[in-house]
Amino acid sequence: MDARSAMQAVEEVARRSGDVALGFFRKGIQVHTKGDGTPVTVADQTAERTAREWIESHFPEDGILGEEFGETRPGAKRRWILDPIDGTKSFIRGVPLWGTLVALAEGERILAGAAYFPPVGDMLVAAPGQGCWWNGKRTWVSEQADLSLATVLATDERFRVYPERGVKWRALTAKALVSRTWGDCYGYLLLATGRAEVMIDEELSSWDAAALQPIIEEAGGVFTDWTGTRTSFGGNAIATNAALAGQVRELLGATKRE
Repeated sequence: MDARSAMQAVEEVARRSGDVALGFFRKGIQVHTKGDGTPVTVADQTAERTAREWIESHFPEDGILGEEFGETRPGAKRRWILDPIDGTKSFIRGVPLWGTLVALAEGERILAGAAYFPPVGDMLVAAPGQGCWWNGKRTWVSEQADLSLATVLATDERFRVYPERGVKWRALTAKALVSRTWGDCYGYLLLATGRAEVMIDEELSSWDAAALQPIIEEAGGVFTDWTGTRTSFGGNAIATNAALAGQVRELLGATKRE
């Protein structure tokens, strides 16, 4: 599969599964709590099943890793990484800032990623060397190099796992023009389309990050974990435009792993 075909495939899966999730949105569905304490609904599960069915019918030898149903064919050379509803807490409160994330990978190399935002009708899709596309048009991060004029975003500013990172985050926000918690994948949409300069997550699973890395990088941004390492599998993320990448990571103490 070439890069363009990979982009078309992840976009197709994201759109199909995201539209299924949208059918449940603001319908008063029951919420359950998973073993890790996070919420799940029939919308998450049905959307992921939709994605898996499409993949199984078109690429039956590929592996699949999804948030709701785990891993299929873990030894496969190529695998799909799925988050049917990124932002379930927003979803269940009727807030439209959620999305569907789909990535295609070989090992830890991401071949293509799509982020679909059904309530607002936005689609981001990217692949290495192919650019980042927002609703069919090329998109770029902002060129803002002055932190005092920047908008910085985070999913959750409480930093319960690493309180010391919260101290550094608050120091960063004190220097920025605007600080908001337009979180989950929606924050990365704003970054990739030039409407914010920084988006961070203290905790991020691979199904959250895999689609977002090529989207941010192909839009001209920088996507790393909190050690400064370029990866979707570091368990957290700092995403920025290129102009502020070094300054922001220095302020957050995100030094690159030797």
